[in-house]
Amino acid sequence: MADSNFSLPPLCERISYTNYFVRAVYLMILGLFFSLLSHRIRHMSEYDTVWRVAFFCETCFSLVCLLITCLKWSPADTKPYPDRLDERVHDLPLVDMFVPTADPVREPPIMVVNTVLSLLAVNYPANKLACYVSDDGCSPLTYFSLKEASKFAKIWVPFCKKYNIRVRAPFRYFLNPISDATEGSEFSKDWETTKREYQKLSRKVEDATGDSHLLDVEDDFEAFSNTKPNDHSTIVKVVWEKKGGVGDEKEVPHIVYISREKRPNYVHHHKCGAMNFLARVSGLMTNAPYILNVDCDMYANDADVVRQAMCVFLQNSMNSNHCAFVQYPQDFYDSNTDQIVVLQSYFGRGIAGIQGPIYIGSGCVHTRRVMYGLSPDDLEVNGSLSSVATKAAQEVGHCHYEYQTSWGNTIGWLYDSVAEDLNTSIEIHSRGWTSSYISPDTPAFLGSMPEGVPEALLQQRRWATGWIEILFNKQSPLRGMFCKKIRFRQRLAYLCTIACLRSIPELIYCLLPAYCLLHNSALFPKGTYLGITITLVGMHCFYTLWEFMSLGYSVQSWLVSQSVWRIVATSSWLFSIFDITLKLLGISETVFRITIKTVPAGPSQGEDDGPNSDSRKFEFDGSLHFFPGTFIVLVNLAALAVFSVGLQRSSYSHGEGGSGLAEACGCVLVVMLFLPFVMGLFEKGKYGIPLSTLSKAGFLAVLFVVFSV
Repeated sequence: MADSNFSLPPLCERISYTNYFVRAVYLMILGLFFSLLSHRIRHMSEYDTVWRVAFFCETCFSLVCLLITCLKWSPADTKPYPDRLDERVHDLPLVDMFVPTADPVREPPIMVVNTVLSLLAVNYPANKLACYVSDDGCSPLTYFSLKEASKFAKIWVPFCKKYNIRVRAPFRYFLNPISDATEGSEFSKDWETTKREYQKLSRKVEDATGDSHLLDVEDDFEAFSNTKPNDHSTIVKVVWEKKGGVGDEKEVPHIVYISREKRPNYVHHHKCGAMNFLARVSGLMTNAPYILNVDCDMYANDADVVRQAMCVFLQNSMNSNHCAFVQYPQDFYDSNTDQIVVLQSYFGRGIAGIQGPIYIGSGCVHTRRVMYGLSPDDLEVNGSLSSVATKAAQEVGHCHYEYQTSWGNTIGWLYDSVAEDLNTSIEIHSRGWTSSYISPDTPAFLGSMPEGVPEALLQQRRWATGWIEILFNKQSPLRGMFCKKIRFRQRLAYLCTIACLRSIPELIYCLLPAYCLLHNSALFPKGTYLGITITLVGMHCFYTLWEFMSLGYSVQSWLVSQSVWRIVATSSWLFSIFDITLKLLGISETVFRITIKTVPAGPSQGEDDGPNSDSRKFEFDGSLHFFPGTFIVLVNLAALAVFSVGLQRSSYSHGEGGSGLAEACGCVLVVMLFLPFVMGLFEKGKYGIPLSTLSKAGFLAVLFVVFSV
């Protein structure tokens, strides 16, 4: 427990960031929006329908801007001091680590293994840790890989702790050669031995992946016989049990493999259901008071990550009962993820300055009793596993176990949305709990984004679908605005996550300049208010550019991000609205789509290299995700062509004037934002727009031009 001596320095401190210049910029942008909307209202009767449509779109944008301003108004985060932990805490608490996986093809076992190995090697007493891997795919390959990883862990964990290795995921650590080591030294020999053993592990997993018959020779795999991913009994196997340890550097924490029962006629709630099963099984086995939840593709990049979270929970100068969870930002070792890192940096700190950050599904340390109300004192905890608990774990994994219980309703990870993280987070904050945000200089966790643009858009669609779902369930931020313990600004912050609804006005606004050029009608105000519009766009651009550059990213990175968000908004987010509409109409249910993840090879893009602004080439496939962008580009190019030769309508019935240079510049800006689609018109193969997509979008673009003219 924590020491009662208040004279010692604190384990952590909350840091607030107040930037009055940034606040002034927010208010100026809002003021410009208000001026523009006021002008449109005053002159509504003088212009045609375009003016009203533009007013609707700009009203949506101003509301989103208002929510973002509210969110970013008082940013904060928590700075932990893990070096002070040993002198303040005599007995560190137990921590259970959860790693869910669901598909050995889309989520390769070697990637899962690296995540597990990085967690086993963190700077925390091994006798205080247990790692639980949930395999929703019921794959013998995943179990085999964990067994082999447990053998390698007996080499990897002592090696990392002996030499204080910074990167503790082997696939990343061994990308670089030895530096600053004398040939023939003890470290050099240990490094070569450890790398050789990891290569053996990788080959074994690769061979087993290519030939599943290799697994049949093991008697331990009998439980996987005659099983299917969606039809099998509960499997709980203790891969490695640490017995009688004291937490020294040579020990390896518990490793437990579980796969809950699945039957075709039962709803299993995807990742959310797996997390609840993990909570029940771990509660029977080790029942640690804290739970670290990490996705299978997010490895621990900072060895002190658990100790940092404990600094928050064990700080005796704060009300430790008040913090429900500690959230770390998601960082990535891929390229083309700069926009997500920047978004998290400002949104994460912004929400942390209110009631606390939102739980984002990974890289989070939870308090168990907050998740399901069970005090750690209710069961005896001795850090060991028991055969009795293992038998009981079979019972809590049955499909019918949760029937007519509070699991998924008020206990554990909540159902009724594919965005179980956001759903659960709202419920926790609604009960009055706070949370803490830690953003260390060395990223706590590093992961990979789905490989290729099609998979990335699919992931964005799943996220957006889950965010919108929450609007219509009992956790909706729109319900009970003042009757729950969630703070008003925190509720507004949650509403920011449904900004994906702006995809409809964004799509419309991308087409309005083209329509106005073809129809010869005015979209933008004339005179002074045209200057206000230009100033508004300019201030937004310069402010977002400042956000990128202040974090060390380049202008090129910012340009790419502006294009990415427009493409995401008019594709993934747009189709997520269709998904929710079909669900509300009872036509179909939302689908939890697992994206393909890979373990990349090649030169390291380590943290010391600085932010990577390189972007991979834009890829296309035949999915509908690329239809809106292709249509937008064709329409705007056609409008520019018609305008350049003066073929647009020569008369108009409303307003003070027709289209002009301002509308043409709007078309140019849209084309620049969708530049990957322009380039896709001339590329071949996977970098070119498929002919089927191009023909459909072209046909619709012709109809649009004819209708407009």
